[in-house]
Amino acid sequence: MAMAARSEPDVAERPESPAEAGPARDARAWFRAVLREYGPALAAFGAARLIAFASFMWLLSASGDYATKHPRFGGGKHVWDVLGSWDGWWYQQVAQNGYHPQLVRTNGGPWAIEQNSVAFFPLYPGLIKMVSTVTGLGTFGAGILVSVVTSFVAAAGIYAVTKLLLGRRAGIVAAAVWAVFPGSGIEWAVYSDSLFVALASWACYFVLTRNWPAAGATTFVAGLNRPTAAALAAAVGVAALIALWKRQDGILRPLSAMVLAPLGFIGYLAWANWRMGSPTAYFDLQRGAWLHFFDWGAHTRKVVTGLLFGHNDYVFAFLTEDLIALFLVCCLPVLIFLLIRLRPPVFLLVYTGITLVMVLGSQQIFGNTSRYLLPCFPLFLPIAAGLQRLSRSSLAVVLGTFAVTSGWYAGYALFELGVP
Repeated sequence: MAMAARSEPDVAERPESPAEAGPARDARAWFRAVLREYGPALAAFGAARLIAFASFMWLLSASGDYATKHPRFGGGKHVWDVLGSWDGWWYQQVAQNGYHPQLVRTNGGPWAIEQNSVAFFPLYPGLIKMVSTVTGLGTFGAGILVSVVTSFVAAAGIYAVTKLLLGRRAGIVAAAVWAVFPGSGIEWAVYSDSLFVALASWACYFVLTRNWPAAGATTFVAGLNRPTAAALAAAVGVAALIALWKRQDGILRPLSAMVLAPLGFIGYLAWANWRMGSPTAYFDLQRGAWLHFFDWGAHTRKVVTGLLFGHNDYVFAFLTEDLIALFLVCCLPVLIFLLIRLRPPVFLLVYTGITLVMVLGSQQIFGNTSRYLLPCFPLFLPIAAGLQRLSRSSLAVVLGTFAVTSGWYAGYALFELGVP
């Protein structure tokens, strides 16, 4: 009786038909392989970011400052509303209403000036609109969803690049560092930074693996997200020139990547200038509305000098946020030196160097330096190289401590004590 019962396969044991066995089995195998490869890095990033986010939310709730502010400038009925304020408000406006070529007078904030949503590149608000349409979420919820998902894609990209250069353990650590680095509080907010780092990290990975079409296309898309994609396009161009000089991958593939890479941000800037009626309209807008322009580092020197000597006679002074940024700037020479000692590919140094020049060489809100330097993920390499030598328990204590405290220095200091 037992053998007779065993001879009749139940539904769970019934073999798949030939038509469905192949694709289904391949999909499951692919998913298991991806999970084995990226699972530990994504788990490390997710755990650190969740701890940091919980710490950030607790600080916001405990202070209660958000309840007294205008919704556009960090306030609202609920603590979550803070995540959609400042730049997040602008991204939601673009997602809801598109662009308008005229300047808009704004009131109720720290400045009453003319601004224009054209200053915000279209990829991120476009994704917000698409996700909102598909899921039924509002622009706030859709923006958070896009940022959270792309933050994990960024963590995977940072892991992939670091693994190629330093090994798997260092890659996992680098993904966790991305979760607690100064400025990381905006990774799960209505901001485009996570999306940009996701694209930038994978573009660098494609260059490292000499997948030139993917590198060019990814950099092109990144150019539709932030103007700092110019640094990424320059890095891809340098890598392509080196490949052409060494005659590694033929001519057409590296050349096509070099040509395609800058077309995203160049195309958007050309469109924005045309819509606003001037060949320099975008940069005039940045200077006039946000006081953001390249000044060869004059503003940075003034802020650093002021902070060192106890003065705050500079524009956009936010003491606590500025001190955190100053600490990070003081760490940069050490991180750059250690990065160079690791002898990474030249294009990673080009990407990091140009990004640093663009950030520190511009007049902008100095306290936001910690956020503006998030795309410099190659700086995570020397940190990961050092931390990977720790035991698992020591590493958990170090990263866990930084995760808890980053709720303040990477989140609360930005959104509540400064301007993100």
